[in-house]
Amino acid sequence: MTDTNGARRLVLFDIDGTLVLTGGAGVRAMNRACEEIIGRADALKGIPVAGRTDWIILHDALSAGGMKLDEGLFTALRDRYVTHLRDEIQQRGTGTKTVMPGIRELLDALEARPDAALGLLTGNFVEGARIKLEHFDLWRYFRCGAFGDDASDRNALVPIALTRARECGVANLTAAHALVVGDTPHDIACARAVGATPVGVATGSYSVDQLRASGADIVFTDLSDTKAFLELI
Repeated sequence: MTDTNGARRLVLFDIDGTLVLTGGAGVRAMNRACEEIIGRADALKGIPVAGRTDWIILHDALSAGGMKLDEGLFTALRDRYVTHLRDEIQQRGTGTKTVMPGIRELLDALEARPDAALGLLTGNFVEGARIKLEHFDLWRYFRCGAFGDDASDRNALVPIALTRARECGVANLTAAHALVVGDTPHDIACARAVGATPVGVATGSYSVDQLRASGADIVFTDLSDTKAFLELI
């Protein structure tokens, strides 16, 4: 791995809809966990999931059933979800399961640069993130990150990611040096909340125009143009 002690940019990637699609594995696994632990099948029905943390998704699912997500339930549901995700990620599912266009090439190019460091900023629980990315052989690119078990509010994740990057030996960068790459307005909002640069990518459920309207000055249709992205570094 390239030495990133002199990095001028920390590039933080979202996972679902940005790096990969998992064919609905996460939703299926979380529904299975909720059915087993709280006895509610299809607990996520009607609960928004795109761009939100697993923590807040579980909170809303339980609230819809008149239940409170206390520490014990949180741990039990998270652990059961991770167990089921290991199975569900192997299944065909009903949706697309793929690495998004240009991602492997872009990650290779960023990894080779001494002026850039790679990290994750995702609503996924850390073990869920690992399972999803290891399935596609992408986990190895990321030394650090902030995850859905670090905070329920996605807007709190950029400072956590910066702290983790410093702990991993990346130069003492501030939020102003961070690029947050994601496919939803939640990704854009968490970057803008702390002065990081949001980079939208319309490979999820939001269009280029919708991402621009949410506050992203930089939006790509997809990340297949490696050269154009590297110009941001």
